[in-house]
Amino acid sequence: MENRFFVDSAHLSKDALAKKHRLETDPSFRKSHMEYLPGMEQISSDISEKVLTHMNGYDPSAYTQKEVKEALSGDVCAIDGLKALLSPAAEPFLEQMAQRARLETSKHFGNTVYMFTPLYIANYCENYCVYCGFNCYNHISRMKLSTEQIEREMKVIAESGMEEILILTGESRAQSDVAYIGEACKLAQNYFRMVGLEIYPLNTDEYRYLHECGADYVTVFQETYDVQKYETLHLLGHKRVWPYRFDAQERALLGGMRGVACSALLGLSNFRKDALATALHAYFLQRKYPHAEISLSCPRLRPIVNNEKINPLDVGETKLCQIICAYRIFLPFAGITVSSRESASFRNGIAKIAATKISAGVSTGIGDHETKYTGKENGAAKGDEQFEIDDNRSLERMYQDMSAEGLQPVLNDYLYV
Repeated sequence: MENRFFVDSAHLSKDALAKKHRLETDPSFRKSHMEYLPGMEQISSDISEKVLTHMNGYDPSAYTQKEVKEALSGDVCAIDGLKALLSPAAEPFLEQMAQRARLETSKHFGNTVYMFTPLYIANYCENYCVYCGFNCYNHISRMKLSTEQIEREMKVIAESGMEEILILTGESRAQSDVAYIGEACKLAQNYFRMVGLEIYPLNTDEYRYLHECGADYVTVFQETYDVQKYETLHLLGHKRVWPYRFDAQERALLGGMRGVACSALLGLSNFRKDALATALHAYFLQRKYPHAEISLSCPRLRPIVNNEKINPLDVGETKLCQIICAYRIFLPFAGITVSSRESASFRNGIAKIAATKISAGVSTGIGDHETKYTGKENGAAKGDEQFEIDDNRSLERMYQDMSAEGLQPVLNDYLYV
């Protein structure tokens, strides 16, 4: 694939334009993406080595239909079986994969589907990731919610009936430091039973602090596990450091978080290899931390602000379904989240097969839940969205639709004593 992501640069100074151009065209001008920066904690772990060994040695075209049938016929799907199920040879067996995935989902999750909503509290970012609407060179409306604004947004969301929230920020320690995120977690405890975080990677002690503030789980997108491709997509900022990002989930578990989620942004690199690496990242974490709740997200690349419209480059819905079914067969106990990046019809269908968690009442902008939920403009400034969503159903509509599909929507299944 060719990466052609165009940023609106009219607002940049001459010096900023020159730096941006050098970052894009001169690899020697960029810091090493494999070297830790000051302040980044290094832990001793062999998980990344295991994942990369399998991913780098994976040739999807080498698998046969016979190997796919063997993977589907066994009681347990091993790593080689996963590789077969993610290969092109498995495409004619999608119906059988869906049936097997639905059986595994039913055994371990019944007919339940969990619901949550994301809340973006800031969109400042210090990274230059060429595919992201928040990147530091994009000319967008930047905003950071005050404590009062965060609470107002949470109150509106909670009044809709939602009991789980995912707090998100852009990746800027300067604008969204750990103390600021911690205050948001403390507020969230007053309104929600479950609080998740999707923020920049942290050190173990920082995750421990946020857990004490009320955070239950952490989601980190590796974006792509292809180390070489990662280097060409992340040109500036802390996010550029591939190994620090990879180990974020493990540091979160060491910091006491109850659960973590792994993900690649499908479409940035070879999607079959990225899907394999995502599943194995979760698999090896589960084996090392059997007490933890491990889950997977399955996002595809979406159009973004100030860039030409970017559609998933090589991952259609059929291929996404294949990936999600392979995840379920390989990891029967893992949660699988399918976000509002996908269409309503796709999410309705995949929730009956393999997905266990979906978002509802979604906005990827800053400070606009009050308008979205009540229909009333509050006159407050708003920050631009990170990407375009496809499914904009409210919680009430999503609840009705899932019930109509024969599923049992769940808003919370934790009892705190």
